[in-house]
Amino acid sequence: MNLDLVNDVPDGLTRRARSFVSAHGVKVDVRSVAEHRQWWLDRQVPTAVIDRMACFQQRWGGLLLPPAPQYDGGPKYFDPDSPEGSLPEGWWFEAGTQRTAVPYSFMIGPQGEFGIHAERWTPLHATVEGWVESLALAHHASGWAKQITKVIGDEVDRIALDAYEPVREVRGLADTWWRGTDSLVAVYSGEAECFGFPKGRTALIYSGLDKWGLRGGVEP
Repeated sequence: MNLDLVNDVPDGLTRRARSFVSAHGVKVDVRSVAEHRQWWLDRQVPTAVIDRMACFQQRWGGLLLPPAPQYDGGPKYFDPDSPEGSLPEGWWFEAGTQRTAVPYSFMIGPQGEFGIHAERWTPLHATVEGWVESLALAHHASGWAKQITKVIGDEVDRIALDAYEPVREVRGLADTWWRGTDSLVAVYSGEAECFGFPKGRTALIYSGLDKWGLRGGVEP
């Protein structure tokens, strides 16, 4: 497997995320979507879906980032594959292979969402950019927090988020980030929603943050 530095960071990311991808991301060789286009067409995958996969690959293909705090690290690297769905419900495709043996696939949804698919489709972030922003923020917060507290199950409901504001750049759906006066809270509900198991929720509280730790150069 050939590894290269990321010199062409996708646009649409915050300064914090661009810096994260540049400093910690690498590119690996992946096979072109075009190599499989006819094979998928022969199996009634719509042309528009294959075009979406090709666009995804052009923008994100081969990007390997540090592991996420949850989901056993997330996809190893971005590499679109395995389109599935139908015209009435929409089409999904695989975002990349798992790093470990988790009981779900990482998928891109009909509207471009990033999520997991097993018993049901569960979008974690509204866009791939949101997933990348969440990785960047977790990496940043873990380096600046004076304390990191893990909360699981029903205890997540006891975190008082009334005085917090949502971190909008992560484009959170099942997974959300919240910013307070001196702390960040990441709430991971994806696995709980995917498997109908509320006690599977997890939250990480990064506390003791100064202004830089809270935002990492991203303006309000």
